[in-house]
Amino acid sequence: MGHRAARPRRGRLRDGGGHLTLPITPSQTVGPFLAICLPWPDGPFVVPEGTPGAIAITGRVLDVAGDPVPDALVETWQADERSGFDHPDDPRGAATPATAGFRGFGRCPTDAAGEYRIVTLRPGPLPCPAGGTEAPHLDVSVFARGLLDRVVTRIYFPDETEANAADPVLAAIAEPARRQTLVAGAVPGGPPGTFRFDIRLRGERETVFFDV
Repeated sequence: MGHRAARPRRGRLRDGGGHLTLPITPSQTVGPFLAICLPWPDGPFVVPEGTPGAIAITGRVLDVAGDPVPDALVETWQADERSGFDHPDDPRGAATPATAGFRGFGRCPTDAAGEYRIVTLRPGPLPCPAGGTEAPHLDVSVFARGLLDRVVTRIYFPDETEANAADPVLAAIAEPARRQTLVAGAVPGGPPGTFRFDIRLRGERETVFFDV
């Protein structure tokens, strides 16, 4: 078998005995590919629309400039109204949901305006592993362009004043303005049980995210 001569090295041009190095290709964000297989038609419905006691949480995912992120994915995970999780990892034991059709998990992609909407039930309070009681809340994960991993936050309710004041997670956030980024707002003029929660990934009034 014959021997093939080595190929010239690529990426350099020879000019007058010297070497010219080609410029580095500009960086570019790859993806996201969240629209492939991850969303499903009833993903935003933790309970079916019209379930007695159902609430709706809407909002936008915003970038550092305050512009909407049109291809993010918002996931929620929560207890049911009796504070139970239908999951074997719950140290209290898996609990059968109090409401038929409740699955505890929601997933909603944002639209062209960066909007998402989750239909669910208001969760009950939870015991805190370190002691005390956590106010009713939803755990939230956000996936978006430019993020190597998800970011994790929480949604608390504006009408749970006493429970929020006693919540050890909220109490660990020293600045009141930062704590407020975790509390949803009631929708002015909206029907009962509708809340607004915008998620700011960076910049002014950035949402508090947790290191988990």
